[in-house]
Amino acid sequence: MKGKYNIAIGLIIMGLFMAYGFLLIYLRDFAPDKAEWIAHYADGKHFEMRLAHVHGNLFAFLNIVIGFLLISFKNQLDYEKAVSWLAIIGILMPLGILAEVYLGAPPIFVLLGAISMIASVFLLGIAFFKLKNPE
Repeated sequence: MKGKYNIAIGLIIMGLFMAYGFLLIYLRDFAPDKAEWIAHYADGKHFEMRLAHVHGNLFAFLNIVIGFLLISFKNQLDYEKAVSWLAIIGILMPLGILAEVYLGAPPIFVLLGAISMIASVFLLGIAFFKLKNPE
């Protein structure tokens, strides 16, 4: 069912990035080297870690909304499968940021995820413009 996986993956990813947010709170407020962490809060890896947290939750939420819309307008929208898959692939963006920070991965995953999510949102917008008889 188109949309079901977007909602399921969106909720799981949101839960993971919410938990990651608690790790960031720990590092800022309770870790033994919190003063050093705070000193570099706005630059480098610390900034990217926060960027991943924010975008992870945003892209998870977008998947939930997209999934809900795909289910609600089942078989009435064009590009349903493409919209669904592109939104799921969009999760690569925040995961790619984390892969850069922790694994030194290249930014290709960030770019693929960002382009996929943008394409998903645009395609869904076009599909709604083309919608004839919403029920």
